[in-house]
Amino acid sequence: METPQSDSQNGLDTCNQEVEILRDQVEALKRQLIDAQRLTALGELVGTTTHEFNNILMTIMNYTQMAMRHDDEEMRQKSFDRILDASQRAAKITNSVLGMARNRSDTKEPTDLSRIIDDALVLLEREMNKYRISLDVQMDTVPLSDVNGNQIQQVLLNLLINARQAMPDGGNLWIRLNHDKDTNCNHLIIRDAGSGIAEEKLRKIFDPFFTTKAGPDKSGKGGTGLGLSSCKHIIEDHQGKMRVESTVGIGTQFTIMLPVCESSSNADAA
Repeated sequence: METPQSDSQNGLDTCNQEVEILRDQVEALKRQLIDAQRLTALGELVGTTTHEFNNILMTIMNYTQMAMRHDDEEMRQKSFDRILDASQRAAKITNSVLGMARNRSDTKEPTDLSRIIDDALVLLEREMNKYRISLDVQMDTVPLSDVNGNQIQQVLLNLLINARQAMPDGGNLWIRLNHDKDTNCNHLIIRDAGSGIAEEKLRKIFDPFFTTKAGPDKSGKGGTGLGLSSCKHIIEDHQGKMRVESTVGIGTQFTIMLPVCESSSNADAA
């Protein structure tokens, strides 16, 4: 016959098992949320890049016709150079979109964050131009961070689109990448000159389903309240931190802090 003590222990073990099951379920839901956000971002980019591809194809077709019509060697060479430039740009866009579509793993590896920024800006170049967003990008040479490149790119795309939406009439967008030696973290900073966020809303900015937007804008982006919550989860899963500062009428700044990978730290120490 079981004693009261053994009954208590059995109850505790059962409770612990249930807690573990709930934790696993929460983690599974978080992963599903990240996948859903990634697919949403991918769908939005497909619409944007389709227009960009049309422009690229028109460039290739026009300069091909020009090269065929002219016998002048200098004009033909200029046409071929433009065709090559357009083709290379199309290849960069394709590789970035296909990378997001293919990679669904949680694998992390030493990554150059400046490359992720460059890829994101390639995908959003047309959108930034369309909405008259002026970019000011400054990237220091920083150590590698041990990250899942696709997930960090997803965070970056979300923040850049949010910044663009905060400036419906155009404006300035600053992107900075630097290394903080005191914390041995790489800092990725995105600052807009938009409408800013009131303090009472700023406290809830990372809460699931909370949004400062009435709904998707004219481009169909934003408004679910899941983007920033998912971004914060991704950064914390990388043992990083995400901070937001905002002033109404002046703008908003997001700072992402990602630890430097051990191999880079050891190389610096040597």
